Amino acid sequence: MIEKPKILLLIGAFLPGYKAGGPVPSVANMVARLSDDFDFHILTRDRDLGDTVPYRDVPTDRWISAYGAHVRYCSPAMQGLNSLASVIRDTPHDLLYLNSFFSTRFTVMPLFIRKLGGLPKKPTILAPRGEFSCGALALKRGRKRAYIGTGKALGLYNDLHWHASTEHESRDIQVALGAQPSTITTALDLSYALPAEPPPHHSRAPGEPLRLLFLSRISPMKNLGFIFEVLSGMELPIALSIIGPEEDAAYSAHCREMATQLPPSISVKWGGSIAPQQVPQAMAENDLFILPTRGENFGHVIAEALGAGTPVLLSDTTPWRGLKALGVGDDLPLGNPELFRDALRAAWHQSPAEAAKMRRRAALYVRKRQKSGSDIEANINLFRRALSAGRIANTKY
Repeated sequence: MIEKPKILLLIGAFLPGYKAGGPVPSVANMVARLSDDFDFHILTRDRDLGDTVPYRDVPTDRWISAYGAHVRYCSPAMQGLNSLASVIRDTPHDLLYLNSFFSTRFTVMPLFIRKLGGLPKKPTILAPRGEFSCGALALKRGRKRAYIGTGKALGLYNDLHWHASTEHESRDIQVALGAQPSTITTALDLSYALPAEPPPHHSRAPGEPLRLLFLSRISPMKNLGFIFEVLSGMELPIALSIIGPEEDAAYSAHCREMATQLPPSISVKWGGSIAPQQVPQAMAENDLFILPTRGENFGHVIAEALGAGTPVLLSDTTPWRGLKALGVGDDLPLGNPELFRDALRAAWHQSPAEAAKMRRRAALYVRKRQKSGSDIEANINLFRRALSAGRIANTKY
């Protein structure tokens, strides 16, 4: 029996957590789909994003079998420089896979230790997870630019392999870091396996409020405030539901203040966080999913919305493009709020029959897209390329 290559994967938050958004399902789905080819060891925190207490009934600071991988949930005491370095050194692996370019403990510190020779010389892949998009780099720009410049000067990124989810992200990596195209592998993130049929949906009667859903982290990146800007110029009856953790307290307070200034015809319901298994039904209970994000390298929540048969209204900063031609929603530039208002008016004026047809198209479209095996092959190739390059490099010494 041929032994599978061992991948040591570092990520700030993992299952059963979900508040960190897309990177969690990106990694979970990758492990689920590729576990026949690779042996994954996942090093992560013992609690969800923003939580002050660890997961219940989850052992810490030792390797356990969970979610198709070996997982080690690190307590705060074991997240220091020396402790993390010791775990990485003591865990046999053929390749190191880092998630999030700006994660202090699970990317920045390992890269510094690696540069100083404190880690085994193994091929290393870094997945920025959309952090080099224009919208993402615009937030806390000075701090990010300073770290990028320091890392370049120290040569932290010289021999890394890069995982880009799209060709657009590949270009972002090249622009931000000057990375050579030959060091970047493009492999689309893998989405959740969808059930054969979407959840049931109760159609909206003509004249009733349009049921609009925002489901994501409440942060400047996800751009909830833009929705209030759009809605402030509308008089149609709209019921907006907001679901997601309040990641940025100041931004959340700003959004809540904006909500109080909306026209009387528009209602807003704040729902807080929900568990992942509740998401499909939440999507199905609404007529339209809206996400004016400043950038996504994939957008798992978009796939979930379409999978529930819910059309989507997005910014044009995600891989989900050409949606209007497909008849499953729209993707529009953030620089023109009136286009979003036009899309909402069109959705409100839809007849129940038209809306039902659109829902069927949405559910069918994402299921057809998921059946393609090319995305899985691209992810396998991501690791094989880096492992092969590592073997070639080692023969030179």
